[in-house]
Amino acid sequence: MATQKVEIFDTTLRDGEQVPGCKLNTEQKLILARKLDELGVDVIEAGFAISSPGDFKSIEAISKIVNNATVCGLSRAVKNDIKVAAEALTYAKKPRIHTGIGTSDSHIKHKFKSNREEVLQRAYDAVKYAKSFVEDVEFYAEDAGRTDNDYLAKVCEAAIKAGATVLNIPDTTGYCLPQEYGAKIKYLKEHVKDIDKAIISCHCHNDLGLATANSIEAIRNGARQIECTINGIGERAGNAALEEVVMILKQHPYLNFETNINSQHLFALSQLVSKHMGISPQPNKAIVGANAFAHSSGIHQDGVIKRRDTYEIMDPKDVGVTESAIVLTARSGRAALAYKAKNAGYNLTKLQLDEVYANFLNFADQHKQVNDDDIHQIVETSNIYREIKSA
Repeated sequence: MATQKVEIFDTTLRDGEQVPGCKLNTEQKLILARKLDELGVDVIEAGFAISSPGDFKSIEAISKIVNNATVCGLSRAVKNDIKVAAEALTYAKKPRIHTGIGTSDSHIKHKFKSNREEVLQRAYDAVKYAKSFVEDVEFYAEDAGRTDNDYLAKVCEAAIKAGATVLNIPDTTGYCLPQEYGAKIKYLKEHVKDIDKAIISCHCHNDLGLATANSIEAIRNGARQIECTINGIGERAGNAALEEVVMILKQHPYLNFETNINSQHLFALSQLVSKHMGISPQPNKAIVGANAFAHSSGIHQDGVIKRRDTYEIMDPKDVGVTESAIVLTARSGRAALAYKAKNAGYNLTKLQLDEVYANFLNFADQHKQVNDDDIHQIVETSNIYREIKSA
């Protein structure tokens, strides 16, 4: 089976910036936009133009400097929103307007005080108007995860008829289970007229910790674009993490999907986003967390020292991490201590290692972690140090 392309739609600069305290200025957005373009993302969602003069300015500036990716601007299904988005994208080499409306009964009844027929018409009209400005129009059915599939299919048909090139099926509240979300995508593939004229996109939130799983399940059922953010940042519990979905597709080649992402830039870009947004991923974060390639258990350390893939399914270099980390703690074994001691300049015999290891355990029990500099103290305060030194 031929490998199929999955487009990566990065919304770090839009949805990611909705994290409280993570507001970026235009200069910071330009720095990140350049790096995202170099990373190989297919689409950069640069902002929500109508929301503020600053966002308009940022979208306009990003449009001028991005060379490869499509630059996308968000709007509601409101004429002035769409017009302003188009103006902000004037200089983009490949502009896209991303417009849409809530389609769940909850949104229709309580948010819009409307009905299904009116919302269906608003969806059609919004796409039609956006199409008068740009060729590439993405329609989002907000809260699609909780939208009745039959009605959602009708909305998608209307959007395609109006000229939509991409259909975004968001799990806005992060409610869906993977099999439910996958089944929804499959239903649309099988029941929406002219579905082949548009790309189905998934935009999954992480309220129940399922954003990445839902995104992969969407791809397996016919979606061909994943909307995601660096480090999984975003509204509430965040979005699907770009680094996670990309590496899942890369590490499971039998799925027959590929992206344009240069994965060796992932760790550096994660660090850059953390720096500018002032929020670091948790240490146990997959792919880019501080502990993603760190080993502290003696059994794991021994296995990794003997052969890296004993406990690592990815080569850290593939995501831009220099090497695996052997972290010494009271749970570490002799193999890890010998490895660290050798790096510090001590080639210990088995008997010497036994002596130093006893000293190490006493030291480790008093500290959360044993640093490289501590190795010298541990070795040099052992009873056998004179023998080691003379050797």
